[in-house]
Amino acid sequence: MNLQEESAPSEWGLFRRPLFDDPSARALSRVGVVDVGSNSVRLVVFDGAARSPAYFYNEKIMCALGRGLAETGRLNPEGRTRALAALTRFQLLARSIDLPPLTAVATAAVRDAEDGREFCEEVLAATGLKIWVIDGEEEARLSAQGVLLGWPGAYGLICDMGGASMELAEISGDRVGRRMTSPLGPLKLQHIGGGRRGRKAYIKQVVEEMRERMGKQRDRLFLVGGSWRAIARIDMARRGYPMTVLHEYRMSAAAVRETLAYIEKSDPDELRGRAGVSGARMALVPIAMDVLYRLVRTFKPHDIAVSSYGIREGLLYEQMPQRLRDRDPLIESCWFAEAKDARMPGFGKVLFNFIMPLFKSARKSRVRLIKAACLLHDVSWRAHPDYRAEVCFDYATRANLGGLKHSERVFLGLALQHRYRNKRPADRFGKFYDLLDEKSQKEAEVLGKAMRFGAMLWMQPTAPMGQIRWYPKKRAIALTLPPEARPLFGEVAEARLMSLAQSLGATVSVRLPDPK
Repeated sequence: MNLQEESAPSEWGLFRRPLFDDPSARALSRVGVVDVGSNSVRLVVFDGAARSPAYFYNEKIMCALGRGLAETGRLNPEGRTRALAALTRFQLLARSIDLPPLTAVATAAVRDAEDGREFCEEVLAATGLKIWVIDGEEEARLSAQGVLLGWPGAYGLICDMGGASMELAEISGDRVGRRMTSPLGPLKLQHIGGGRRGRKAYIKQVVEEMRERMGKQRDRLFLVGGSWRAIARIDMARRGYPMTVLHEYRMSAAAVRETLAYIEKSDPDELRGRAGVSGARMALVPIAMDVLYRLVRTFKPHDIAVSSYGIREGLLYEQMPQRLRDRDPLIESCWFAEAKDARMPGFGKVLFNFIMPLFKSARKSRVRLIKAACLLHDVSWRAHPDYRAEVCFDYATRANLGGLKHSERVFLGLALQHRYRNKRPADRFGKFYDLLDEKSQKEAEVLGKAMRFGAMLWMQPTAPMGQIRWYPKKRAIALTLPPEARPLFGEVAEARLMSLAQSLGATVSVRLPDPK
């Protein structure tokens, strides 16, 4: 791809040519990273050169390498044995699927333990896997880059809590700014003297010191790490929240206070089962909750968002060319899905151009979702016809799509649902719809019905599709089709056009020139 292709706006419009097939991006089509943490050891294999790649393989072993480190200064012997076994397995798996060499990093437990270097040498001798031990500020930087992978243009304070440490980093303008590390990991905090009162006093002191160094951070607080995700699951259970996707889940300062009280009055075993949190993680939740409460009270962020992306995704982001980093993860992953799964790759762009006159006044953020919906409108065609609408909704609300708020997921799911079904069921997905206001629900319905009609005029991506015009003041739709497309405007297509008009409260006029 040359620079002229990359910069030319006429053919590809606002979203530019997709990059996933470019050689510099295809080099990232299968990347494996290993994170040797204080609590767990994890292998993640990313698949697909889209800006928001899929998780081809994801395995975690809870080794608790950092347990007892505060007292002994050494790695947990049992955890060390389990970690070596896990890393041996991961290395063998990587070789069996022909991965490039794994990138492995170790964080607080290994860097703080007096036998950390010895452990790395043991792993290298047994498996051939070199572990890079990173310092706290580098850990903070990589975690921040992981957030940027899923939130391009994000700004605020990243807080990554592991087992033995907690890192802060500020992000703004797609750049990582100040960053620092602290000993506020729950495995270390377990051993602070004075009971809960002594631990809370220590947390307060450390967080205030961090506040002095990091300065005012009243933008968004991004939470990275398993303990934070466990708290988010509990908050979802408390609220009866319908969507279980953790990435981009939002909490307020008031919600943090309410969830803290909810945890304190609940039976831990019952709460663990209701929220779907493991026993090992649940044991650390009360400590992590005290840290979160103090962070929110000290930094006073305007809102709080959970990020499923962290250091592992930051390692992938590190390997991306800048022009791939600059892309919208949602649109790039939708391009990738269309190329892989649609019956007619390339038609999504044609469909987008055809229906956009109906959305002339849409905000840029809404146009982005319209583009995504058009690219995804046909990727579920293999599902049984009776269930395609449900499959589409599940895909949009549960798939690994970066750069989407939960309300935007529901908007996208609702639009794709109407792509295959005139009316939406209120039973299974009714609670999801409540995440959208009535106006947005109507806009999603109109988008879905527009795609449903446009799909009836399916021709080669290079063929003229016709033109649809929308006159909002007159509440009128005008459709003009080229002669070669006239036979496509049959009874079903006409019925779908009338359904679209009904949703808009519009009249319809159709111009069908005779073939020459």
